[in-house]
Amino acid sequence: MSRLPDSSEAASTALTAMAQKIQALAQTGLTYAADAYDIERYEQLRDIAGALFAQLSPTDARTFISAFKQQEGYATPKVDTRALILREGKILLVKEADDSSWSLPGGWADVGDRPSMAVCREVREETGLQVEATRLLGLWDRNLHGHPPYPWHVYKLIFHCRETGGALRLSPESLDIGFFDPDSLPPLSLTRIVPEEIHTSLDIIKNAADAWFD
Repeated sequence: MSRLPDSSEAASTALTAMAQKIQALAQTGLTYAADAYDIERYEQLRDIAGALFAQLSPTDARTFISAFKQQEGYATPKVDTRALILREGKILLVKEADDSSWSLPGGWADVGDRPSMAVCREVREETGLQVEATRLLGLWDRNLHGHPPYPWHVYKLIFHCRETGGALRLSPESLDIGFFDPDSLPPLSLTRIVPEEIHTSLDIIKNAADAWFD
């Protein structure tokens, strides 16, 4: 069962969702607008979204606005794929170089990828292991489960993966790699994964339950 957020977390979640929606409206509007006044209004909306995100993080508004300017086309959620790999009851985690915290291996799905292809590629690149995705364990809305605020709306797909070959090795983006007892996890990279997602996924495997969604 999901824990109830406290008031400050709920306010941050609501503000994040609002800022994401404003940014998406601005991006989509700029894609189709032809009138100069409409374009100006959508640019103002984009700047407002940047200012809102600056209130949620130590990053300044100009950095967010610059990132928004690089986004084109109809705005849709981004797709993050993660792999849950078990070996003798322990979970494979990767220590991320950018925050020195641990995550399930994975990353963004590329255009043209099947989701299962994306997660297997990310595992191979990050860990050196070859794996097969055997089951979708959950599709998570990143906004709803205690992740820190983020400019983009993200859907997270967590797959149960089975080792088929390869050997553990570090990637340039990783500081360490290893298998951990689920009851003694190291500090997690919360922008990528939160304990609820790991433990719910493990329960689904253990009980052969239906995949999580939302």
